[in-house]
Amino acid sequence: ISRTSIEVTTLIQKVTQALKSSGIPIDGFYTEEVREGGRRTGFDVVTLSGKRGPLSRVSSDSSTSRREYRVGQYVVDLVSFEQLVLPMLRNVNHGSNAEKKICVIDEIGKMELFSQAFIQAVRQTLTGSETVVLGTIPIPKGKPLDLVEEIRSRKDVKVFNVSKENRNSILQDILAAVESCRK
Repeated sequence: ISRTSIEVTTLIQKVTQALKSSGIPIDGFYTEEVREGGRRTGFDVVTLSGKRGPLSRVSSDSSTSRREYRVGQYVVDLVSFEQLVLPMLRNVNHGSNAEKKICVIDEIGKMELFSQAFIQAVRQTLTGSETVVLGTIPIPKGKPLDLVEEIRSRKDVKVFNVSKENRNSILQDILAAVESCRK
């Protein structure tokens, strides 16, 4: 799914609920805006099992230390992100289930791609035959992100472009695509 904004996360949550309620094994994470006093102050990673931790926060400090990963005004908390996401991805890859599991990855974007271990885990998950990945990638703008372009050009990937106009009607198409991948 190619994302334009935070609305895509809402769509992912709807898809996740629908899949869960039909008893399909599912795990993964989504990113959620953190707001204080009406202003966005960062993003959290929320796993489908209910764990939550910071992905990024607005930095008041304009000087960057060498160990800091930044996207615009946000400083990425790589340690927090990796602690939440990597065990879940490894677990998804090593499940010995008769039926295909769904793995939600929202999103594969600039902040997340600072993590080399995440890149490796995503590649492994995409290669694994027992997992269907429901992921979000940013719409192309600026410098291409290697992993995003690699995913976009894979033969076994179906990309949905989500817009304001189609975000409510596209749900059934995504569910149908996920279902057909599990067969």
